[in-house]
Amino acid sequence: MEFTQDWAQQKDQQDSLHRFKDEFYFPQHEGKPVIYLTGNSLGLQPKQTQAYIQEELDAWKELGVDGHFEGNRPWMEYHKFFAEKIAKIVGADKKEVVVMNNLTVNLHILFASFYRPTATRHKIIMEGGAFPSDMYAVESQVKHHGFNPSESIIEVTPRAGENALRDEDIIAAIEEHGAETALVFFSGVQYFTGQVFDMESITKAAHKAGAFAGFDLAHAAGNIKLNLHDWNADFAAWCSYKYLNSGPGGVSGIFVHEKHGNNPKTPRFAGWWGYQESTRFQMKKGFIPEPGAAGWQLSNAPVFSMIPHLASLDLFDDAGMDNLVAKQKEITAYLEFVLAESAPQLKVITPESRGSQLSILTDKNGKHLFDYLTKNGVITDWREPHLSDMEFGVIRMAPVPMYTSFEDIYNLGMILSKYQAPA
Repeated sequence: MEFTQDWAQQKDQQDSLHRFKDEFYFPQHEGKPVIYLTGNSLGLQPKQTQAYIQEELDAWKELGVDGHFEGNRPWMEYHKFFAEKIAKIVGADKKEVVVMNNLTVNLHILFASFYRPTATRHKIIMEGGAFPSDMYAVESQVKHHGFNPSESIIEVTPRAGENALRDEDIIAAIEEHGAETALVFFSGVQYFTGQVFDMESITKAAHKAGAFAGFDLAHAAGNIKLNLHDWNADFAAWCSYKYLNSGPGGVSGIFVHEKHGNNPKTPRFAGWWGYQESTRFQMKKGFIPEPGAAGWQLSNAPVFSMIPHLASLDLFDDAGMDNLVAKQKEITAYLEFVLAESAPQLKVITPESRGSQLSILTDKNGKHLFDYLTKNGVITDWREPHLSDMEFGVIRMAPVPMYTSFEDIYNLGMILSKYQAPA
């Protein structure tokens, strides 16, 4: 590994995924593409998205209501066009996944099935400092069932002086509260630190305690290797606008393990689109769920929100998730190396268990450095201090393997090496 342009360019020439960089639109800075390191917040737009949207606009114009049953992608079947592609990304059977709604909506729908507290088993164990949507959703679910969040929510936090959670502390918390725990709910990748949680071990510990295990994969889907089915997770949900490049507020997806999805007695909120497909149009009373995750659908597919997702997933299908994860490991390691070479005063707080994101703890000049990067065409993400004992903010950088090059990382290093902090 070398902090030289020649080394970076050679790596790009050897990279089988380098061609995908040309499949995306980049914001411009002084007539040149920016160095875009915020795909963990909003992915770039694939160039083919517009053509996919135009195709469905034409179908609507030319077919009207018949577009539900005719055309290249009949809208009645639209959710089915995603199943095989997204199943590869999250490590599931295609019947265990479905694309629908938005992330927090889907979490509430899944909590209706998998958070069913009793007087003696009502606790939810989650990471401290989770993304606010998760905190609010969990708090409201606990209150909805008549419990006190201060008693029913157990937050696991890093040890004093540490920034990442230890696996053994998560397991210990599950074991300590197991008899009172109804649900263990973690993110797949912690949004602030970039830590990847050991979802397999968390799931095993939850099941041993008699609880369900669910995950918010907003920062994990399209980023890290997932094996939800083999890990035996009960449920998961994710958004599509981060690493999955499907546009702001893009449609969400869910996973429900087949042991629940194929059981019609699994409790759930019901809607017409989750009804047994073969008899759906008979309009009968009495809900009979479609087997699999599709049985959690409420309304028909929001086609125009789903089109950009399909355009992006076709690129993922072409690239291959294993190839993306392999490059993710290489380019993230190179980012860490370049940061050490060009800005040794910065501290990476993301542990070795990570995806594409590195979180960099700054000093009193952190916001000034962030603004400097922005003014020099580097798009990163600024976060205020996350935990009570954290004095300074964090700059998050995510070298997304689909469209970040090794030369981008070299150029970032050159910009950082010229930075001068204010006196």
